[in-house]
Amino acid sequence: MGHDEKIDLLRAVPLFEGLRDRELERIGSLADIVDLPAGRRIMAQGERGAEMFILIDGAADVERDGESLGERGPGTVLGEIALIDGGPRTASVTLKADSRLLVLARREFHTLMDDFPEVRLHVLETVAQRLRSLDHDRVH
Repeated sequence: MGHDEKIDLLRAVPLFEGLRDRELERIGSLADIVDLPAGRRIMAQGERGAEMFILIDGAADVERDGESLGERGPGTVLGEIALIDGGPRTASVTLKADSRLLVLARREFHTLMDDFPEVRLHVLETVAQRLRSLDHDRVH
């Protein structure tokens, strides 16, 4: 994949909305882009998390305690909670279609969070929304 193609893919990710090309280049140097087949499990609930994913193309099914939490499409951030708190995966994720993903390993994820306050804020907002939607019984 060419340098410019990677920047174009990053530009289309809602998480990186509003970032300049120079910043996208820096993120591009931290992240890998991988193509994976339908049926591939990219995270297993309870395992240690070593990376986070952003779905660029394709679809993924998210499952917790054997129950589906629904399908996720392009733009979805996956696996960030385990990287933020160092704890185990909170859900399992299986690709429903051939998919292209942006992958950030733990160290690169923390570099991203440190160097890009606006991205960090966006990631934390995503986490907060998830926690609210998972916790049906409690009002916060």
